[in-house]
Amino acid sequence: MILAKVKLPGSPVHKEITADLQNNKAELNGQFISPDSVPFDTPVTGTVYGTLLNFKGALEKMKDQLNEPPYKGEPKAPILYIKPANTLAAYGSPVPLPENTEYLQAGACLGIVIGKNATRVFEAEALEYVSGYTVVNDISIPHDSFFRPAIKEKCRDGFCPAGPWIVKAEDAGDPGKLGIQVFVNGELRQKNNTENLIRSVPRLIADVTGFMTLRTGDVLLAGVPEDPPLVKAGDEVKIVIEKIGQLKNQIVPEKQYLEEVAK
Repeated sequence: MILAKVKLPGSPVHKEITADLQNNKAELNGQFISPDSVPFDTPVTGTVYGTLLNFKGALEKMKDQLNEPPYKGEPKAPILYIKPANTLAAYGSPVPLPENTEYLQAGACLGIVIGKNATRVFEAEALEYVSGYTVVNDISIPHDSFFRPAIKEKCRDGFCPAGPWIVKAEDAGDPGKLGIQVFVNGELRQKNNTENLIRSVPRLIADVTGFMTLRTGDVLLAGVPEDPPLVKAGDEVKIVIEKIGQLKNQIVPEKQYLEEVAK
């Protein structure tokens, strides 16, 4: 059992819970509730910043392309993008598969939740600015080009499920030793570990805050491992991050998604 924060529908504030990660339940006011039976809201309240090519395997797969123009070498700083507010979705919320799109990529991410404004933070003190961690699915339409921002591929409605809760930093332990698993319809499709990050969580925070401020509540994504699973309409995606929890969502046709949102 670990301490975490959760948001329930209609509540403007987080509530502190005791999370049972093994059974995917939380104790709140003496009662056990599960995101599978009680709707949880996404716990994310700030801006979500994604990070490209921060897993060693992901960078290795891009090496040949990165040596060509316009890159001419490996990135010298974090490559960031934003998952805007329209992309945020809760545990159990449907994820739309756009028309004329066959597959989506399921992007398993450790979400680093900032606990206080962070500007020009030293790596050695970076974890002091982290309030906790959550599970994020950085959904994308598969694409090969990194020459321009992939807005249409990464920033569609519902393309950033996150939750079900935020585990307090002190209970999560070392963020550099967390196993990551992705299951599609119950089948293990991806396995990795934050040990394979190019920039560790403290280093990533230090590098990013060297040129911009991360504000309280913002979420910095540590990165997506190489070979993210492809998923189609009808698939259930479950991302499990060790000591943090699990996040489940189903891929549905965009028409069905719009009908459910309109209810």
